[in-house]
Amino acid sequence: MSDAFLEIRGLSKRFGDQVILDSIDLDIPLDSHTTVIGKSGIGKSVLLKCLSGLLTPDAGTVHLSGSKETLPQCAYMFQQNALFDSMTVSENVGLPLREKAGASKKLVSNKVHDLLDQLELGPAASKYPAEISGGMQKRVALARALITNPEIILFDEPTTGLDPQRKFAVFDMIRDYRQKFGFTVLMVSHDVPEVFGITDQVAWLDAGKIGYWGPPNDLISSPPEPLVAFLNPTLSTETPAA
Repeated sequence: MSDAFLEIRGLSKRFGDQVILDSIDLDIPLDSHTTVIGKSGIGKSVLLKCLSGLLTPDAGTVHLSGSKETLPQCAYMFQQNALFDSMTVSENVGLPLREKAGASKKLVSNKVHDLLDQLELGPAASKYPAEISGGMQKRVALARALITNPEIILFDEPTTGLDPQRKFAVFDMIRDYRQKFGFTVLMVSHDVPEVFGITDQVAWLDAGKIGYWGPPNDLISSPPEPLVAFLNPTLSTETPAA
């Protein structure tokens, strides 16, 4: 697309003889929310890990549109938050900054304090993850992702294991903070069609390929034939308001 912010071209990954990603092409528009859907175990999380550097792809390129510059400043939000139990909320949030060379203790402290206030987490600053609710843990994980001012955040199944009420609360959180902080979202989710209420584009991953890319409304109104069986059990569910 002409307004692509991030261009993924020919991205491939295999484990032994099993092809997981087969020369994937995908464009991510600036200041957008793109959600990758597909069956469990199809390679959605592998895609995010290849983009973040947690895995090394076998082939392909990822760069900003119109240049050879590689993936911009990005952050990764894991399925289960990946907070350190032995660290306080403040320590968890400040970890990415402390790992960067040249970041003074005062700078880290000030940025963490300001961000916790913006996410209404100030009262939890000195608490440990086990001492706060699951919803607050999600916000702490998001705060840690935001602390480096990323241009794009990769969300790996952020609502795994949550009941419907908490699931929609997480979706609302992502939508609201994307508007507030101005980051681009690339999310992997199995919550179809619920996630369609907050996403701008949907990418369907199947057999290592992107089989559909476009607005969720188009997908619902006239899904490609191979997608019908995947979507039919869920399309009767009412989607949340954006």
